[in-house]
Amino acid sequence: MLDLKFIKENADAVKKNVADRFMTVDVDRVIELYDRRNALISEIDGLRQKRNENSKKMKGPMEQDERQKLIKEGKKLKDDIASIEKEHSEVEKELNAEAGRVPNMAHPDAPVGKEDKDNLEISRSGKVPEFGFKARDHIELGSELDLMDFDTAARVSGPKFYYLKNEAVILEMALSRYAIDMVMKHGFTPTITPDIAKEEILEGIGFNPRGDESNIYNIEDTGTCLVGTAEITLGGYYAGQIIDSTKLPIKMAGLSHCFRREAGAAGQYSKGLYRVHQFSKIEMFVFCKPEEADDIHEKLRSIEEEIFSTLDIPFRVVDTCTGDLGAPAYRKYDLEAWMPGRGDDGDWGEITSTSNCTDYQARRLGIRYKDDDGKNKHVYMLNGTAIALSRAIIAIIENFQTEDGSIRIPEKLVPYTGFEIIKRK
Repeated sequence: MLDLKFIKENADAVKKNVADRFMTVDVDRVIELYDRRNALISEIDGLRQKRNENSKKMKGPMEQDERQKLIKEGKKLKDDIASIEKEHSEVEKELNAEAGRVPNMAHPDAPVGKEDKDNLEISRSGKVPEFGFKARDHIELGSELDLMDFDTAARVSGPKFYYLKNEAVILEMALSRYAIDMVMKHGFTPTITPDIAKEEILEGIGFNPRGDESNIYNIEDTGTCLVGTAEITLGGYYAGQIIDSTKLPIKMAGLSHCFRREAGAAGQYSKGLYRVHQFSKIEMFVFCKPEEADDIHEKLRSIEEEIFSTLDIPFRVVDTCTGDLGAPAYRKYDLEAWMPGRGDDGDWGEITSTSNCTDYQARRLGIRYKDDDGKNKHVYMLNGTAIALSRAIIAIIENFQTEDGSIRIPEKLVPYTGFEIIKRK
């Protein structure tokens, strides 16, 4: 969440940021609750001081009438403190709920817009393939090559699940190892994270674990959820801790399953592997000092670009608009791969994103470090998708298809797969 003092002192800027993100938040109510909470704290402190003074007087010699008077005053002070503490607790709870709805401030260069069509393209890499035949999508190719089975998965698990089969299994494993090798080269510690996290960790990261708008599977009566990304479990790794500043930046990479409800997801762009309830992903995560964050964000983006450019997958980079940032992100870049089977003539589809969330998540999770002056400060937290395996498979199958329906393997990936082409059976 944002610093409450910052919200009060920059109310107009915070309101504009909320409007630019097309969100509805009562900023004035947050400030009202903040002021009331502070007033109650001052009142409680004043009453406690009086109670202490009363206790000191009780220890000295005095007449019985005076002692009874002090006892009566002490009882009233105790009751008053309990009453105001109760009100303070209620105000604090409402304040945290309302302040938690205030999004992070957006980078001044982030394009203002409501949805992904308003994102700003800033670069392209690779050459969009030109086929001498009508390009097919990964669903048709995957079925003909016996690489994936959506129908059986729908019978067994429901819609938006899938079986990977044969060479597709090896391809996913190869992509996973390729991305792990790449991030390790850049100093990231590899991990395999839990697939379940406590609700308070999800809320700290900025995910809504409950309600109709939640994209998260809640595990009933446990206070836990299936994670939608390793960002949740990596971000919660240091929750409630003070990190040794000499260890910063801390760079971690997590391989996890990702579970998403995808309620309401429909349309041709959601078919097949593109938008599913379960997939695997390797996520990069960094804890750093504030002054390091901008450079690290660019580095995360460059690693994502390196992974897909070395795989010869054409992609573009977009600066994500304010309405598509999500509440925790200060700035976000998306990589969108060219997918020849998308739509009638091919189109771009998101394959990775990287976000600088500043100290927004760290404030919620209580993650700090001690600066050179001995003061505790909140770390900055950044995340970036090294590879979302199902979408990478789409990009490879569709961009490397041949006229006879076979799929070539990107040159850099051949040592990991052990084969150069997926042929018809």
